[in-house]
Amino acid sequence: MRERPYVLLSCAMSIDGYIHDATETRLLLSNDADFDRVDAVRAGCDAILVGAHTIRQDNPRLLVRSPDRRAARAARGLPPSPAKVTLTAHGDLDPDAAFFTAGDVDKIVYCASPVVEQTCARLGRVATVVDAGKVIDLFDLLADLAERGIRRLMVEGGSSMHTQFLTAGLADEAQLVVAPFFVGNSKAPRFVGDGDFPWNAGCRATLMDVQQIEDVVLLRYALSDRYGARGGA
Repeated sequence: MRERPYVLLSCAMSIDGYIHDATETRLLLSNDADFDRVDAVRAGCDAILVGAHTIRQDNPRLLVRSPDRRAARAARGLPPSPAKVTLTAHGDLDPDAAFFTAGDVDKIVYCASPVVEQTCARLGRVATVVDAGKVIDLFDLLADLAERGIRRLMVEGGSSMHTQFLTAGLADEAQLVVAPFFVGNSKAPRFVGDGDFPWNAGCRATLMDVQQIEDVVLLRYALSDRYGARGGA
């Protein structure tokens, strides 16, 4: 296997596994203490990846919030926040989205070949657009990120991204936060969709840690033998 970054999946969900409630208002599944924990995890990564749908729906900034953590990164010769990464089959992303406008960090868009030209015209001034082939392959994407110096990648969603990384066997760790309520709406998105996952009733993932953070609980799972490594291999 080609060199690839260490891949950490991060997600907050309801007790019944939903990451949203199917409304237009963002559903807060975590609390301030856990948001700070996530900020620390971000600060320890080289890049953060979200899907194009997450950019359109949530308009995330994906920046390290803590001034102390930003300063610590700068002291190590790093940008104040990790690079931002997304992938798109259609190129229908708004260049004014916070993903592109917030933070003086690299933004990388992996784009399907048929729409590279139009995506460059739309996003070329705010991001590096990479031709990722006719069908975007996560193995190739990760290999390209490794060549760009990304050793630790945090995947923050959404459901499609988590499903693709997990079913491809390309996740090393999952950090899952469970909020103390139910959504109860089958039209809402879950942590993952349908798929053939390496971890099932006959092959259980390894639970490495459980931590209560005020009213939520953090579950950390080892998904490969690289669990806990600082970078890729």
